[in-house]
Amino acid sequence: DGLWPSGPIIVDYLVVAGGGGGGSSVAGGGGAGGVLAGTIGLTPSLAYNVTVGAGGLGAADQGQSTNGEDSTAFGLTAIGGGYGAGDNASPNDYSANTGGSGGGGSYYSDSSHRLGADGTSGQGNAGGDAYNNTAGTTSQANGGGGGGAGGAGQDGSISSGGDGGIGIQSSITGTATYYAGGGGAAGFSTGGIGGLGGGANGGTQGNNPSNATANTGGGGGGAWQYVDDASNGGSGVVIIRTLSTASATTGSPTVTTDGSYNIYKFTQSGSITF
Repeated sequence: DGLWPSGPIIVDYLVVAGGGGGGSSVAGGGGAGGVLAGTIGLTPSLAYNVTVGAGGLGAADQGQSTNGEDSTAFGLTAIGGGYGAGDNASPNDYSANTGGSGGGGSYYSDSSHRLGADGTSGQGNAGGDAYNNTAGTTSQANGGGGGGAGGAGQDGSISSGGDGGIGIQSSITGTATYYAGGGGAAGFSTGGIGGLGGGANGGTQGNNPSNATANTGGGGGGAWQYVDDASNGGSGVVIIRTLSTASATTGSPTVTTDGSYNIYKFTQSGSITF
């Protein structure tokens, strides 16, 4: 079309936002960060900014969790994961929050608090609901799993917290890898399992949840009681695959090859120019 004599630079991209933090006190798992993947043409000699979102904070001592931060590249925005529902001690009654994938619900007498939150269409899925523990039995107080990029979080059951939703698999680096799994929910004796793709396992009575995996966008794990700390969501990542070679980068991306392709993996914010 005459705009670029050499034509646009064609790149494949994977943009993953930070995962949401897990909730505290019979709590839901954090939702995974949103995921965007595709192919785009870039203008030669133009610097493109890349933002890698941090994971959301897990709640501690009856506090509120936070959503994961957005990741951006090439005018595209992957939305940070929603935090898991938290403390059931009024007035600290934090419902699950929406995000790339939604956070899971917590055990609570009111139905809105128990429900998982919605994800963003095209980026993730909803969190699971907490077990509807109408009898008020402590051993049946189990939260809902956070949503994952590849599937919804599981509901809590009579015996365990809900598992986090499965993430989504990508081979953009040349190796099939899962990203953006939801965080597992808290359960009295059995916590939910983190979704494949970096999601954290949920906690149990007296045991903290595991940590979400950095640079996967996985959701944080819910804590069973407020004296335990919920875990943070995993930070996001931006990966670029192209036959071209960058003329300049900032932010120290990891550079690898897969056959004739160059792979640029950003684990912190920076920029890239071709």
